[in-house]
Amino acid sequence: MTVSNSQFTDTKPQSPSLVCQFPAAAADAVISWFSQRLQFETDCSDVHSANASGADDFVLLDVRGEAAYAQSHVPGALNLPHRQISPATLQALPADRLLVVYCAGPHCNGADQAALKIARLGYPVKMMIGGLQGYQDEGFAVTAPVATGVQALQCGC
Repeated sequence: MTVSNSQFTDTKPQSPSLVCQFPAAAADAVISWFSQRLQFETDCSDVHSANASGADDFVLLDVRGEAAYAQSHVPGALNLPHRQISPATLQALPADRLLVVYCAGPHCNGADQAALKIARLGYPVKMMIGGLQGYQDEGFAVTAPVATGVQALQCGC
């Protein structure tokens, strides 16, 4: 795509659109905001790439219910339903390794709940945004075929 200045100077701007109703933040605020966001989350593509390369610097946790996990999950993920997270259930995991949590998708806050519990217990944690639905939307294979319909992505929270 080629952009020319004439595309922006030929017309008089209307009053602010909904997009520009509030001005953009200053560059230093934008840098701070997005740097902080990346400390809290990772995405499906990065998780897939790391797993494909054999990375072992994080543990991927599917925090949905056991039945949902059994139906389908991200390859290599361990199942620890968010309602079962406790000091005892985390004992088997390395305390110094990053835990990456995911749930069914953006319609569920199970991963948020899991991340909060894990952080309160002193473990480093990030959330894989998009969850299982995002992982599949990226075209990445899951461990089992997913049936059609809503039931396939239920989190079982």
